[in-house]
Amino acid sequence: MTHRLRSVGLEYAETAPVRLVFVAEISAAPEAVFEALADVEGWPRWYRQVTGARPTDGGKGREIRLKGGTLFHETVMAADPHQRYAYRVDETNAPGLRALLEEWTLRPSGAGTVVRYVFALDGTALLRGAVRVLRPGLRRAFHQAVRTLDRRLAAA
Repeated sequence: MTHRLRSVGLEYAETAPVRLVFVAEISAAPEAVFEALADVEGWPRWYRQVTGARPTDGGKGREIRLKGGTLFHETVMAADPHQRYAYRVDETNAPGLRALLEEWTLRPSGAGTVVRYVFALDGTALLRGAVRVLRPGLRRAFHQAVRTLDRRLAAA
């Protein structure tokens, strides 16, 4: 069964009831990082929790499958070359979720990139509490994904 989530805009990255913000610096240039983010089908190769990913609606949307069976139908909200990639979850099979927006921003740093990731959501009190408790695990998943992406880009 899928749940329809509230439609939110890009400002939600700053106003959501629960916001997790993670930052990492990597050696890859912003152009290469952006290309990897925009390559939806490539996500399972560098983000271990993503088991399937495909673009939908001519690239305006995404379908993402996670380990454990969670499914997201998303709308790409921003694809600003070399700067920002953001998407909103419109439907999911995850109970308790009311709104979710994820935003990746890229800033040049020498020859590399500072990657800033915002996980902005609203849900039931139980879900909001669980996400706060799971923050260290989500931070590890982000850092692991970005390190893997950086290694893949360096090898390419």
